[in-house]
This record gives sequence, C-alpha cells and structure tokens, in this order.
Amino acid sequence: MNMIVSAIGQGLLWGILGIALFLTFRILNFPDMTVEGTFPLGAATAVSLITRGVSPILATLAAFIAGALAGGITGLLYTKGKIPILLSGILVMTACLSVNLRILGSSNVSLIGKRTIFSPFAGLPEYFDAVFIGLTMVFIVTLIMIYFLQSNLGQAFIVTGDNPIMAQSIGIRTDQMTNMGLMFSNGLIAIAGAVIAQNNGYADINMGIGIIVIALASIIIGEVVFGELTMNQRLIAITLGSIIYRFVLLIVLQLGFSTNDLNLLSAIILAFCLMLPRFSQALHLDRVMKKGLFVND
Repeated sequence: MNMIVSAIGQGLLWGILGIALFLTFRILNFPDMTVEGTFPLGAATAVSLITRGVSPILATLAAFIAGALAGGITGLLYTKGKIPILLSGILVMTACLSVNLRILGSSNVSLIGKRTIFSPFAGLPEYFDAVFIGLTMVFIVTLIMIYFLQSNLGQAFIVTGDNPIMAQSIGIRTDQMTNMGLMFSNGLIAIAGAVIAQNNGYADINMGIGIIVIALASIIIGEVVFGELTMNQRLIAITLGSIIYRFVLLIVLQLGFSTNDLNLLSAIILAFCLMLPRFSQALHLDRVMKKGLFVND
C-alpha cells in the first residue's frame, strides 16, 4: 500500500515537469535541452535558500525566477543570437552545471533538520504528504495553463508554435512568444526541481541527468494511453501519464532490476511508447488488408 501511495505521490510531483515541458515540446515545437540544467538549478536555489533560513515557499518561488532567467537566456540565444535550437539549450544547460555548483557550494547539500513545504504535513500517513502537495500544485499549475492557453496571449502562443510564418503575417511577435514560453516553461521546471529536492531531502548538481526523458515519458504515455484529446484534457493526461510511468517503474523494480538501471529503463519505456502508435497503425493496416483479401475471395 505504501508503495502504491508513494508512486502516486511521485507521479503527481513529477507531473509538474511534464506539464512544463509540454509548453515547449508540444505547443511551441521547441526541443528545449535547458530542462536538464534548470531542474537542478531550481533544486539548488531552493535548498541553498532554505539552509540559510529562508521560508520554503519563498525559496520555491525564487527557484521559479532562477529557472525563468535561464529559459530567457536560451530564448535570447535562439531568437537574437540565431544559434540553433538544440545548441542554445545545450549551452545554457552546460553553464547551469557551474552555476548550480556555485549556488550549492558543494556537489550535494542535505535538508536534514530544515523546514520544507512538506513539514506542515508531517502528521499525515507516510507518503500522503507528497500526494497532497503534488495534487495541490498540479491542480494550480493546470488551472493556470488552461486559463493562459484560452486567453488571447495563449492563442497567439499556440499559433507561434503551429505556424510561425503565418503568426508573423498577422502581427504576432514570434520572438517574444518564444522567449515567454521558454521562461515560463523553465520556471515551472525549476519549481518541480525545488519541490522534488525538498521531498527527497537534498539537492545534487547531477539530479538533472536524464530528466528530459522522464518529462517526455509523461507526455508520450498520456498521449498513447488516452488518444485524441482536447488541449485541456491533454494537460490532465500528462499528469496521469506521469503516474502510470511511476507505476511501470515500480513494477520493473519489483521484478528485480536495480535502481541504477532507472535511466536505462526510462529510455526503453519512452522508446516503446514512441513506437507504439506505429505498431498499432501497422496492426490496423494488416487487419484492413486481410479483411480486403477475404472480401475479394
């Protein structure tokens, strides 16, 4: 029972990461590698401030600002510096490694004995604090995203990702839309890093490795499992996809695999989910062909 509750709690917390990446990866059509730098940046910022006596809530908000600044730099490198998309993200991600080490002062900083956003819920049954915090944050983030995407600004943002040339022709400033999307997305990613670091009880400069695969897994699993959905429904499906992903990892670990294999397992799961629609399409085509041959006979 504890493992099930833990998987749900972790799925909700990591769902914030999936929703954030959905902004750039799916809507803006921007493969943003900055994620692997801003996730630990948010964790480092929050943990460093908490250890210095800053309120956990303020520390988490500061993480959003730090992540947004990093995302803004990626946007400027791409829109103003004309550096290719992937390289812009990689440059900022690489810079974040040194920045995170500067912020933390060491490669790993513990939060043992420090107050976090989970501290007020210490009286709840084990792992239920993660479920409560995760559900609350996912609910708030999803509502903000729904409101934003349905606004005029959000519609301009969607058009920028769908067809930037048409967007420019109707007067939308696509560079500003791109920068805004990268800042907001990476700000949310940094918040996810801050919250997960507080849940884990420490921040590590290497905790961003493979993060983009986990975020993509939430998005892809949600799309594969739930199929064609409206924009608002897709946001909810991402969180559910994150929870399903955690359950898949739980089952795999119960089969005897080591936690050292998590990155490998994550990559395999994501690759399988990406190929699943093609398998389904091929199976459907095969059935159609067989039915056609049967009718002709």
